[in-house]
Parts: sequence; C-alpha cells; structure tokens
Amino acid sequence: MPHGLYSNGGRMNKKIIAFGEIMLRLNPHEYYRFSQADDFAATYTGAEANVCAALSLYGCSTEFVTAVPDNDIADCALQTMKKYGVGVSHVQRRGPRLGVYYLEKGASQRPSKVIYDRRFSSFSYAQPEDFDWDEILRGADWFHFTGITPPLGDRLPEICEEACLAAKRSGVKISIDLNYRKSLWNTEEAQAVMTKLAGYADVIFGNEEDAEKCLGISAGCSDVIQGRLEHAGYEASARKVAERFGCEKVVYTLRTSISASDNKFQGMIYSGGETIFSRSYDMHIVDRVGGGDSFAAAAIFSMLRGDDAATVVEFATAASCLKHSIMQDYNLSTVKEIEALMNGDGSGRVQR
Repeated sequence: MPHGLYSNGGRMNKKIIAFGEIMLRLNPHEYYRFSQADDFAATYTGAEANVCAALSLYGCSTEFVTAVPDNDIADCALQTMKKYGVGVSHVQRRGPRLGVYYLEKGASQRPSKVIYDRRFSSFSYAQPEDFDWDEILRGADWFHFTGITPPLGDRLPEICEEACLAAKRSGVKISIDLNYRKSLWNTEEAQAVMTKLAGYADVIFGNEEDAEKCLGISAGCSDVIQGRLEHAGYEASARKVAERFGCEKVVYTLRTSISASDNKFQGMIYSGGETIFSRSYDMHIVDRVGGGDSFAAAAIFSMLRGDDAATVVEFATAASCLKHSIMQDYNLSTVKEIEALMNGDGSGRVQR
C-alpha cells in the first residue's frame, strides 16, 4: 500500500520517527468472552506503531524503530508495517519472542479486558548500543514515543533519553504520550522516569489522570471512573504541565464512559497560554483500542501541516472519534473523512 493512499492526494514532505514495541494482538471474534473462544483473530499492533500507520496513511514519511525476534511471527508484524507504508529499516533483530496481548471486547456495562504477555519479549532486551539515534533521526522532523515504552525493559528509559538528546541536537520536535499503564509500573516508578523524559518534550499528550500518575500533577475534581469531568481541572493540569516542563503544547483527551459501548469524547489543547476545547462527540464504539494513538497521530499531522491550535484539536478529536468505529487498532480514516466530520458531517449516511 503506497504512502498517501488515504490522504488528500499526495505526500506530505515530513518525516516522523517513532520508538516502541510491536505486539501480536489476539482477540475472540465479535464480543465473545475468553471462556467462549475456540479461536482468536490475530493482528499486529502497538501504540507507536499505530501512530506511524495513521501518519503514513495521511501521506507522511514514517519510520518505526523497535526490536523483534528473528522468526516468522516477527516477519508478519513487520509486513503489517510495510503494508501501511511504514519504514522498518532500523528495526533490530534480537531476543526470543514477540510480545502478545489478549483483548476481550466489552459491551454495554461489561468492560473490555486486556491481558499482557510481554515479559522477556525481544523489545525488553533492547540495549543502548542497538540504536544509532543520530543516524536514525537524520532528516526527521518529529520523534514520538509513549509512556508505555520505558517500563518494558531495564535499559529502555536510558534509550528513550538518548533518543531525545539526539533529537534535540538535530532540532527534531519531540512528542510524548504519557499513557500510564498500572500493569507495567506503579506511580512512583513512573514519575521517577517520566518527569525526566517530559523535560525534553515539545508536545505532551495524555489526560488529567496520566498527568497525575506520570508527572505528579493533579488538579480539579474530575473522576474518569465515575464519568465526572471538569474542564477547569483539565485546563489547570495542562497549564501546570506546560509551566513545569516548558513544552509548547499540552494536548488532552476527555472521555466520559457511559458504558463500554457508548462514550462522550472531546479534546483539549493548551498552547501559548490559551486553552481550547473541541466539540464533543457521542460515540458508539466498535473497537476502543488505539483511540488515543489515533488522536496523537492526527494532532501531530495537523501541527506539521501548520494548522492553528483550534484546528489541531478539532482534527485530532474527529480522527479519534472515527477510529472508534473501526475494527482493530489502526485508524484507517482518510484526511477527507476526518475533515468532513470536524466540519459537521456526522450523520453516518451512506456515501454514494
């Protein structure tokens, strides 16, 4: 699949590098529970891989950097990246296995469940000498990774910092999606690492909960579990993050979970001392996983395109809304489809 197939006609002359783990996703078909499943659908995914795939389909040049084993399963994972036009020329072959996660899709009041099987994966064995970041980032415009990556291996916080230092030397913009995962580390561990890495970021993605867990910054009385969100709390949190870490922009998602099947969804950007909230969407969810990655990818694309802050957050929110209607982790929405939704066409009528 060539670059730009899903874009508005042609390539964008921008290059994005992302660093993280690619995994095998196994899920029962439809809404079956694990206990009902006789077989599982197999796909390949990961937070940073999702971002690369979306940006490639928008017409950007992308390169996904990771470590995978030297076997047929890893070959399948890399072929998925190539299918969507993502470069894999800096992927390292080392270690014993590809990480796996199992997904049981929720419905109505039954939540989705994710079970990780990624200990001792090839990526967890990555070493600083595996990656020549000055070479990898040569000619790049943007570097992206998430808070999922540092806790996956003993040397990964160091590797992420070396990548950030190389990006700074080369004038490459850096974005971090905080993405706190309690199954990977606790808040003390997260803050010890992420408060250091956040100091390199030009753009920080996340939400108020991520900022509290990863950066120790809390504000307001929002409760994402109870579905109680306060705009003032999100604005205060983003302002504190920007002031403490000196980043240009803080971009948050706001999600009200009515059930596993229906959410309200909105975006917010803090830039230049100003806070802008996007329109809010009522979403009926087909596949929840990858929603945050699609938001980050679309925001990066919009920023690289030179859009103003209001357009960035509207484009990112509309992109993520559409992703929730698409099976599996990748956002296969076109730029034209995203812009149609952000400009008001959310009818879902058949296009003929």
